[in-house]
Amino acid sequence: MKFISWNVNGIRACCGKGFDQAFIDLDADFFCLQETKMQAGQFDLAFPGYQSYWNFAEKKGYSGTAIFTRHQPLSVTYGLPGMDDDNEGRVITLEMPTFYLVTVYTPNSQDGLRRLPYRMVWDDQFRHYLRTLDEQKPVIVCGDMNVAHKEIDIKNPSSNHHNAGFTDEERDKFTQLLDAGFTDTFRHFHPEATGRYSWWSYRFHARENNAGWRIDYFLCSNRLCDQLQDADIHSEIMGSDHCPVELTLNIQG
Repeated sequence: MKFISWNVNGIRACCGKGFDQAFIDLDADFFCLQETKMQAGQFDLAFPGYQSYWNFAEKKGYSGTAIFTRHQPLSVTYGLPGMDDDNEGRVITLEMPTFYLVTVYTPNSQDGLRRLPYRMVWDDQFRHYLRTLDEQKPVIVCGDMNVAHKEIDIKNPSSNHHNAGFTDEERDKFTQLLDAGFTDTFRHFHPEATGRYSWWSYRFHARENNAGWRIDYFLCSNRLCDQLQDADIHSEIMGSDHCPVELTLNIQG
């Protein structure tokens, strides 16, 4: 099965920049979106052979996630259990017969790290949620997790140290997530690869200069590692400040 994850930074804008063709060309079984930035009824997006599930933020033009799938889930869950103020449309979980698929748009700690305390609570609750799912069946989790884990995952680690997305606190929470029984699938296949990023600022010609960050991930339960076939980053695909990331897994729905 082929899985794609893409922070589209506004699905309506991305559809004006080639999203439909990229969707067709990537030809995935599951296509997960983050930062859709839309409300129910604002935009009609459908593809033959796919059903879609959307989690909208209460705030207009903000956050939001979606999953397009060729496979019928057993159940669909929206949001992150345990977060009382979970109204930002950040998580969708599909329960499939042999695995869970979770897509996530992790909160950004923002300028001045003003949302870092909230982010720490979120990371702990999200890790707990994934572990709870993993006790029932293997988990595949993807999305914009808003953290570059290691120095190898960011072009300019020294100048960005302590900035949102590369604080010691955020990186440590990501390590804790991996230590809880999950594998960073891109690093599984490309442990030493440099210059492979999934997000670039719109400023300072960052994408042109490949001054980017790898903050979009596919993680999986460790016990799925023997079934991993490939993981990739499609930096050649434009349309957003992020690019799609891919996982191919030998697994049945």
